[in-house]
Parts: sequence; C-alpha cells; structure tokens
Amino acid sequence: MVFDTTSLVLVSLIFLWTGFVRTGLGFGGAAIGLPLMLLIGGSPVYWLPVIGIHLLFFSSLTLVKSIKKVDWDYLKRSLVWIIPPTLVGVAGLLSLPDRVVIIFIYSITIFYAITWIFNQKITSDKPWIDKLLLILGGYVAGTSLTGAPLIVAVYMRHITKEYLRNTLFVLWFVLVSIKMVTFMLMGVTIDWEFALVLIPIAAIGHVVGIRAHQKIIENDQVFKKWVGSALLLVSSFGMIKIIM
Repeated sequence: MVFDTTSLVLVSLIFLWTGFVRTGLGFGGAAIGLPLMLLIGGSPVYWLPVIGIHLLFFSSLTLVKSIKKVDWDYLKRSLVWIIPPTLVGVAGLLSLPDRVVIIFIYSITIFYAITWIFNQKITSDKPWIDKLLLILGGYVAGTSLTGAPLIVAVYMRHITKEYLRNTLFVLWFVLVSIKMVTFMLMGVTIDWEFALVLIPIAAIGHVVGIRAHQKIIENDQVFKKWVGSALLLVSSFGMIKIIM
C-alpha cells in the first residue's frame, strides 16, 4: 500500500496513540487504532498483521521484566474457551468481503464507545456469562483484534489487579501468534518493512503509556469517556462512508 506524506503523518500519530493506550490501559490499542487506520485506507487484512507485529514486539518487551506476575492458572483455563472462536474469527476475516468485516469492526467499536461514554461496564457475575464473554471476545479478537473489552470484563473478576495487565499481555501474545501463523500459512501479504518502521514511533507511546498507567487507572472513567466520544465520532463517520 502506498501512502502520501499526509497519510504517513496520520498513520504515525495513530500508532503513537495506540502504543500509549496499549500500555496505559493494558488493552484496547487495536480497538482504538484500527477504526482510524481504516479511514485512511487499506483493508483489515492489511492493517491487522501490522498491528499484530507491534503487539508481539511490545508485549514481549513488557513481559521480560514482569513474566512472574502472570496468573498462569486462570490464563490456561480461559484459553480453552477463547482459542476455538478465535480460529473461527480468523477464518471469517479471510473469507468474508472486506466491506462486511469493516462494518463489523465499526459496529463493535461503536458499541464499546457507547459503553465508555455512559460508563456502562461490561460485567459478569455468573460462570456461564464468563464463558459467553470469553467466546465472543475470542471471536471478535480473531476477526479484528478488538475483543479485549469483552475478555477483560471476565479477567477483572478472576485476576488480581497486580497480575491483570501482564496476564492480558500474555493472552494477546498467544492470540496474535495464532493469527500471524494463520496469515502466513494462508499466504496473506504482510508489510513487514512498514510495520518495523513504525515500531520506534509506537515505542514513544508505549513508554509514555507505561509511565502514565497509574494515573490513567485512577482516572479511568474520564479517560474512557473522552476516548469513547472520539471513537463514536470516527466510527460513525466510517460506518456512513462504507455504507454510502
């Protein structure tokens, strides 16, 4: 994919922002960045491998020093419910028309944005709801890497705050690895060079996000309200554009 100067600047800012959100919240980088990338151009199958490379790189860096603070027991139990629908989601991503996938991505993003704006948390208080959210989150993650809020709703109930972010990073690493292997096996063209060029830019957001993590968590509702408002605006515009 060829970008002009303006598009390159915008893409750089988006990856800077997603790097910040990914470490600041511990999740949500893809959910926040992908709708913006699709407005610039390209298909989900183009952008998702690029995002995947970044997720693998930065999650590895984060876990090098924090691998002991991972709830391996719950992670293993939850993967039983997450991985199968993830594979189904990847199959859908590769087989469905781009227009259908893009509408799905904007729809799920608008849903997240509304819950954040009105502070309506996705919660679970029963085992069967946990499993349902993990299955749905796995499918959405497989289709678009934006299933984090659904999965986090369950993880927050079962994993202590000190272990939550690192456990999520391991989960993202596993899911993205599955997705990247599938892309390569299916012969998907991956823009490795462009992804690697963007890593230093995303790294700036990554570092700032780590330092701002505690403040973001303390002001979680305000942060999500502003981000949700921006996402609603962007995704609604994108939805109208793709439908019209």
